[in-house]
Amino acid sequence: MTLILDPNAELASPASDRADRRKRLRDFQTELVERMQAARSSSESAASQLGVLIGSARWLIDLQEVGEIVSVDAIAKVPLAQDWYLGLANIRGNLIGVIDMGIFMGLPPTEVGTDSRIVTFASRQGFNCGLLVTRVLGLRNTAGMELQVEAAFEEQSWAAQHYVDSETAYWTRLQLARLVQEPRFLKIGA
Repeated sequence: MTLILDPNAELASPASDRADRRKRLRDFQTELVERMQAARSSSESAASQLGVLIGSARWLIDLQEVGEIVSVDAIAKVPLAQDWYLGLANIRGNLIGVIDMGIFMGLPPTEVGTDSRIVTFASRQGFNCGLLVTRVLGLRNTAGMELQVEAAFEEQSWAAQHYVDSETAYWTRLQLARLVQEPRFLKIGA
């Protein structure tokens, strides 16, 4: 067997692999934003939620309360802040406070990996804030889920609704509008 090399053929380089990954990530983010905007404007927007993973727990966030989803970049620490307040991130020229909901709820810290994202609050919330999430799971429709009656997070009005989907996965609805009214959430100083 004879191997013939084409001198005009391009060899894949690590730089071109990175560029391809960045392009695929941009395409995915663009598609997700388009789907979120379409879901917001549809008549089913009350049932459409953004599914995210925080630690190992599945959460649902109303699309009306979500600003944007961005990759985790540099987060500048803020001295004398609560341990769950990770610091400030520069997102498109705006300083956004980044919260680790895992630590806020008394769970282990959210590990930052390649799938980690910051989900920012919609501007109508009046908070330049974002949540560090382990992974974005995409859009979910609560109309196809069974509402559970439990007392797991009953004392926390921002996490009072629980669902089980058709695959028996457990979801908790995270209500950002109620979270920003939580006195403990508003006190970031240690």
